[in-house]
Amino acid sequence: MAKRKGAKENKPTRHRMHVKTGDTVQVISGADKGKIGEIVRAIPEKSQVIIKGVNVKTKHVKPKEEGESGRIVTLEFPIHSSNVMHYSTKQNVASRIAYTFNKEGKKVRMLKKTGEIIDK
Repeated sequence: MAKRKGAKENKPTRHRMHVKTGDTVQVISGADKGKIGEIVRAIPEKSQVIIKGVNVKTKHVKPKEEGESGRIVTLEFPIHSSNVMHYSTKQNVASRIAYTFNKEGKKVRMLKKTGEIIDK
């Protein structure tokens, strides 16, 4: 297919998110409000995250081969990253993050309410 003159190339946009894989977060809005879990996967193209034990849905799977039976699978579906907030397991409080520098001069993430450093 020929490109139109002056047409822009559609590149997938990657949103900058305040959470990363492995962070402990609390859901702050939606049907699962108040639930706490660890981020299993981050999807920056859609600005979504998958949290262990949150937004669990059942999916009916048809049999693919002859003789195989259908089954019901429970899966964790993604939610938008704006609906989650970092959670401190030590002080049991949700907090925003601030960026600061440690003793070695490395930029790290810190919880604003508790002063706890997230990055190792």
